Amino acid sequence: MQHIKLPKLTLTLFSFCVAAVASMKTASAASFSVIADGLNNTRGLSFSPDGQLYVTEAGTGGKGACVPTASGEGGSLCYGTSGRILKIGNGQVKPVLTGLPSIALADGTGGGGPRDIQFDATGKPYILVSYGANPSYRNNLGNTALGKIITPDFQTNSWTVVADLANYELLNNPDGGDVNSNPLGFVIDGERLVTVDAAANDLLSVKKDGSNLQALTIFPDEILNNPVFPPAGDPSNEPGQVPTPTEPPPAQIPIQVVPSSVVKGPDGAYYVSQFTGFPFPEGGAKIYRIGADGKATVYADGFTQLTDLEFDIAGNLYALQYANQSAWKGNFDGSLIKIAADGTRTTIWSGNGLESPNGLTIGTDGSFYISNRSDRPGQGQIIRIDNSKSIPEPTSAVGLVAFSVFSLNWLRKRNIKGVGVWGVGIEN
Repeated sequence: MQHIKLPKLTLTLFSFCVAAVASMKTASAASFSVIADGLNNTRGLSFSPDGQLYVTEAGTGGKGACVPTASGEGGSLCYGTSGRILKIGNGQVKPVLTGLPSIALADGTGGGGPRDIQFDATGKPYILVSYGANPSYRNNLGNTALGKIITPDFQTNSWTVVADLANYELLNNPDGGDVNSNPLGFVIDGERLVTVDAAANDLLSVKKDGSNLQALTIFPDEILNNPVFPPAGDPSNEPGQVPTPTEPPPAQIPIQVVPSSVVKGPDGAYYVSQFTGFPFPEGGAKIYRIGADGKATVYADGFTQLTDLEFDIAGNLYALQYANQSAWKGNFDGSLIKIAADGTRTTIWSGNGLESPNGLTIGTDGSFYISNRSDRPGQGQIIRIDNSKSIPEPTSAVGLVAFSVFSLNWLRKRNIKGVGVWGVGIEN
């Protein structure tokens, strides 16, 4: 994951309806199994109409030209063609598209490359390729699909570019902050593709023929009160943002939203997950609802570093947490959380092998399929969680915001865009 933009912003005024919630302790009965292992920066996954599971591997970059990270910290991202698409079915894991572009740090972490795959109603696949840097540097890497949506031909191991999202950021920079692009997730909605750009902090739409690329929603920076930082001197993706031992910590700082995924809800609205910017506040991530007017309202809050969302056929929403604690703490136990329409939350799985998860999809059998250990080259997994029953848990103090009024008054933002610490390319 890759970058985070720190801007300046006024008070946010909001009013909302808080759903009533139960306050029982979490309990669940589910099973956990690994169906693929040894993957490199595994990211998004999706079932094709014929029931085969397709998985994206961002790869480990290569020894080609390099570009600076969006934050300018932690080394350079170097280019290679180690990105792949895998098909999992009938007990086999098989590469079906290879040689896709990939950029990563020297140790193979922080990878940008194939990030998400979706199939339209006809079964045609589309692939989102992430980037995680300033688009103006991309030409240094040659003619690459980084930062673009492509459609592949698995038979010929080739692909065609549909839309250049990173170039849209370069030319338009809708949020007015630093110019960086890192598209992370998308959904196919009829004849258009709707995607989040975590580094640009916006929601984009483009037709399947590549026309009418535009920003639907811009996510302004938020004000974080009483931020908690890593101890001074500890390794950090944002060393310039960590107070020194001789200065008092700030009472407030602006942080970027860092949208990480988008799904379409049963009500026709788009739902967007938030990873949050540095210092990745625990309980600071939200799920936004984007209505037909393009305005974002808070649907649910109190999460930590969300990476993906998925609705089941009954209308329940599932949220995937990359880590239950701030990423800089080094504990990457994640969680899968169910949010029912009435606001009741249930933890389906937490820790116990679920570590830095990234992508989520639901099979026709109702099982959850997750890309696990997504930030560890050579250690990535695809896991399946079969859920039999669970008991509700409390929602956050602010609670679920169920289709309510949320009036926003933002000013302008300032610093870094993005998402690159969680393996997806969080900007930091």
